[in-house]
Amino acid sequence: MFSLELNDTQIQIRDMARKFAVEEIAPSVIERDINAEFPSEIIKKMGELGFLGMTVPPEWGGSGLDTISLVLALTEICKIDASIGIVMSVQNSLVDWILQNYGKDSQKEKYLKPLAEGRHLGAYCLSEPEAGSDARDQRTTAERVGGQWILNGMKNWISTGTKADTYIVFAQTNPELKHKGIACFVIERGTPGFEPGLKEDKMGVRSSDTCSIGLTNVKLTDDNLLGMVGEGFYIAMKGLNGGRIGIAAQSLGICKAAFKAAVKYAKERKTMGVPIANHQIIQHKLAQMSMKIDAAEMLIWKAAWLRDSGKDHIKAASEAKLFASTAASDITREAVQIHGGYGYVREYQVERMMRDAKVTEIYEGTSEIQHLVIAREILKD
Repeated sequence: MFSLELNDTQIQIRDMARKFAVEEIAPSVIERDINAEFPSEIIKKMGELGFLGMTVPPEWGGSGLDTISLVLALTEICKIDASIGIVMSVQNSLVDWILQNYGKDSQKEKYLKPLAEGRHLGAYCLSEPEAGSDARDQRTTAERVGGQWILNGMKNWISTGTKADTYIVFAQTNPELKHKGIACFVIERGTPGFEPGLKEDKMGVRSSDTCSIGLTNVKLTDDNLLGMVGEGFYIAMKGLNGGRIGIAAQSLGICKAAFKAAVKYAKERKTMGVPIANHQIIQHKLAQMSMKIDAAEMLIWKAAWLRDSGKDHIKAASEAKLFASTAASDITREAVQIHGGYGYVREYQVERMMRDAKVTEIYEGTSEIQHLVIAREILKD
């Protein structure tokens, strides 16, 4: 039976993440946003604390925790900085999870262990210039030549792309098979022909680096293959189920931070001789924000619980991601509105939260795609 009661370990993880975020992340958050500066030292400290391999078993260097613990920690980190949150989410929900579930023991030893221990960073390379929402249309090719795989193509919108050590890459081995021809590979930084491009200059989550990656005659062996040939698309989609829970948690953190700022400002700011919190229109906004946060949290917890229970969570993950990301955009916009002119300046931080929120409706499956996933799950029986 689904329960909202946290155990002692989950409470400890949440509180540790909250303390770390306030003490280590908050002091430089505005400056890093302005300069689009990747938080290398902060990420290193997070790795040392176990935040980059939270659900990986201890034998592979991880903390052996559940998805709910990951959600709790991600939410606390993203209340302070969603840019750091996306690095943490991609590493745990996508890269670590795929290697843990589809890697051979030798691959886990070589790639997963350093990732889970926080010594390496990972990136997930699925999107392409012509394959965004339709991930089946992979144009990056993997041609079998003798005993090698030769990869050619381009990947787009790769989070942590310029900083990662380990990349999960999807490529088409047989276009005639369409999505059933896609394979999944693990590639090390520095592999000849594998070239991360320039960092994108983004509207939000600016201290998380995002780039394109070119692959030119990248030579790999079967030691780089994860799972079976033709299994890549399914690996990608199963990974995204967890990734969507991570983005939902990121959205929730943004929601909670914006709401807290709005409540504080509404109590302090006076018009007509009283705090604006006394005005019914402001109370209405705050009530709507609070309701959306509570609803988002319940959806996220349900999806995380289903995943931890080994139950089908495709619909739940998409519902959590869709609702929480929509709520993040709504709540941050209202937080700026409540702040008035002050909401438009960096010092009050809600303008950054509004910019950060928008991408949660886009990456790891746009809101439009989430509607399709949810509807497909409803109608498939």
